[in-house]
Amino acid sequence: MRRPPSKGFLAALASISLIGPLSVHLFLPVMPEIKKAFGISAALVGLTFAVTLVVMACVTLVYGSLSDRYGRRPVLLTGLFLFGAGSAVSAISWSVSSLVAGRIIQALGAGCGVTLARAIARDAYGSEGLVKVIAYLTMAYTLGPMISPLFGGVLSDAFGWRSVFWFALLSGAAIATAAYVVLHETHPGNEFEPRPSGMLPNFAALLAQPRFVAYVLQTGFSSGTFFAMATAAPFLMKDYLGRSATEFGVYFLFFPIGFLLGNLLSSRLSQRASIDSMVLAGSLVAVAAVAFQSAMILGGILTPLIIFIPGFTISFAQGMALPNAQVGALRVLPGLSGTASGIGVFFQMFLGATFSQIYSMLADGTPMPMVITVSAGALLTLLAGIAPLVLRRRE
Repeated sequence: MRRPPSKGFLAALASISLIGPLSVHLFLPVMPEIKKAFGISAALVGLTFAVTLVVMACVTLVYGSLSDRYGRRPVLLTGLFLFGAGSAVSAISWSVSSLVAGRIIQALGAGCGVTLARAIARDAYGSEGLVKVIAYLTMAYTLGPMISPLFGGVLSDAFGWRSVFWFALLSGAAIATAAYVVLHETHPGNEFEPRPSGMLPNFAALLAQPRFVAYVLQTGFSSGTFFAMATAAPFLMKDYLGRSATEFGVYFLFFPIGFLLGNLLSSRLSQRASIDSMVLAGSLVAVAAVAFQSAMILGGILTPLIIFIPGFTISFAQGMALPNAQVGALRVLPGLSGTASGIGVFFQMFLGATFSQIYSMLADGTPMPMVITVSAGALLTLLAGIAPLVLRRRE
């Protein structure tokens, strides 16, 4: 019989969701210091950052499937241990090679965070309250990018770049302790559907479901739209508009605030509006925001607010749709919810990185590459957002 989750249980899940953002964004402020410390190029420093995203995107697939087979708790604790070990190796690294190795180990562990938090939430809270819980977990996840750069900068200025990794180690140890004490095994083994064992058959079973594919593509394309705009914003602010980095940092708060408010609305409407309706509504709001921004830029108007008010709205739309699309994906084959969660996170990270890179390849110092990339992402988001409603009516 499933034990009713406590507030401490939800708090522990929320802390697990912070592992991924902390491992990525905490590192950003110390990159210049690492370049000086090891006497390496900016490209090589960038590798120490990029490798984390690539590894995390890949291992999310593995964690979900492993947790379906062996249980959430042992797989989660293993991931948290790897995160701590990687943080320690990075903190004592003596060369850029050892730093890259530490970052890879850290990323191998950090990939467990969001994937397993969502799968555990599905197990513990069931279908009825899941949208609300996922929305709260996503809000906790959003705190990472908001606070991590500030923490990393303060620690680096006061104690040097290595202190960032010691802080990550201590944070990981605290989160692992909370998970060990508070989180019980939630995987409902009796609900596992009789399918061939192994990751590839499970992936194939989920990807053969059109509704599942539509949900994960909607979250992936919406993340791609956001990351393309987030990548373009600092270049347009500094190079095109001549604004300072401090001013960019202030305006950047529009993004996470919009995402938090969208998640809050999603949690409030979780018992009133259907999942597919919320996914479509979020997709439509994103397209409207991009259409407004594109029209203004094509009309020759570009100011910080023309970048960040539509950016706020896109983030708000993503917050509306994302928890619902995630829950819809988890419900397609309940016995494979861990694998489904991993695939969903992979699509978010992979398509986010893809659209960010597409913008970077097109960038020419003008706003047009952002208009092209963000518009394409928004239209693909809308197409994927329409699909679940169409498929449900056909069924």
